[in-house]
Amino acid sequence: MASMLKSPKRTKLSSSYSDCFIFFSGALWAFFMAWALGTMVNPLNSLYTLIIGSSQKHCCGNPLHDPPEPTYFDDPSLSYSMLKPMKNWDQKRKKWLDTHPCFAGRKNRMLLVTGSQPTPCKNPNGDHLLLRLFKNKVDYCRTHDIDVFYNNVFLDPKINSVWSKLPIIKAAMISHPEAEWMWWLDSDAIFTDMEFKLPMDKYKNHNLVIHGWPDMIFEKKSWVGANTGAFLLRNCQWTMDFLNEWISMGPQTVKFSEWGQIISKTLTDKLFPVADDQSAFIYLLLTQKNKWGDKIFLEYDYLLESYWLEIVRELEDYIDKYLQTEMEDGRLRRRHGEKVSGFYGELRDKYLKRKDGKNWRRPFVTHFTGCQPCNGQHNPEYSAESCQNGMERALNFADNQILRKFGFVHQNLSSSSVSLLPFDSPFY
Repeated sequence: MASMLKSPKRTKLSSSYSDCFIFFSGALWAFFMAWALGTMVNPLNSLYTLIIGSSQKHCCGNPLHDPPEPTYFDDPSLSYSMLKPMKNWDQKRKKWLDTHPCFAGRKNRMLLVTGSQPTPCKNPNGDHLLLRLFKNKVDYCRTHDIDVFYNNVFLDPKINSVWSKLPIIKAAMISHPEAEWMWWLDSDAIFTDMEFKLPMDKYKNHNLVIHGWPDMIFEKKSWVGANTGAFLLRNCQWTMDFLNEWISMGPQTVKFSEWGQIISKTLTDKLFPVADDQSAFIYLLLTQKNKWGDKIFLEYDYLLESYWLEIVRELEDYIDKYLQTEMEDGRLRRRHGEKVSGFYGELRDKYLKRKDGKNWRRPFVTHFTGCQPCNGQHNPEYSAESCQNGMERALNFADNQILRKFGFVHQNLSSSSVSLLPFDSPFY
């Protein structure tokens, strides 16, 4: 007898679902086959493209692409010159960032700006020292993901000597709208703590950060109350205006000699009636505090720059202290990639703050002010030998912090020779 059960009829809807399933299954199979073949050629690249590349494109597109939408760069009246004031910079920079979203999301992006004179050094060792000084800055910036601009020309021939940094900073601000901060550092300044990270959240309400002491500036009226060999400037209209005010006392003005007289009469310890960038900066703080003071942070909690003569005598003491921290925690002796150095720097922090309240941290920046490594015309208070030896020791002290990640260290602070660093060895 024929069965009473009948096979259900295939409806149009179920047929459509089935066809779609077959199509997408085939497409998915083809995709993974293509990807699998790609991994046979370059497996890491293929995996990176699949996981990372697609998310980057989804996030902001190609970061190297410059969209056709016009920005201030397309304005024929744009001038990089220090002598032509920049107007509406905040709006211009914002529009550029809006058209380049890949650069807009990173907080406190920074550009370190430094440089040296256009001509070869007169000091026989000068060019070699400048190379090592620049390498030191590149090492620190590479470790902390900071871009670097090194300049060795006078952007305005009338604005030379110590004043030449101001035109460089303004041009860098315009050329690098993606950078939130400009960090000026003199060529004769050395990073002597490669682990230290600037506390940028501390400066969220300020536009200029400089190493200085309020009492020395506002009470003693000292021209060394702050040092313009190292400072941070926010990339904003306030900074453009401040630079314009600052340069108004510079060597390009017909009143330059007059400004020297005015400044030397205002500052109690300014012996020579010549307006330099540092004494002019102090003069601005004293005479226009209400206009600029709220946005200027005088930093003295750590050594944004420090006097070299005392520091170089204590380098071995810092070595001993850091050795002790590495004996207290073996993780600090672990070999690691340079890109993750920040992790170990943060780990070390708690061991540098001692129970007795003392802080063992190395000086952040050691400034060889008065040594003039390029022209050799050092301050008569120092000998050429003390400057030369001090720089070599400080550079090797800093270099060891980098070389360690490559498996080597200097044999001593006065030697250019290096030795292999044994496994699980402390810092030196």
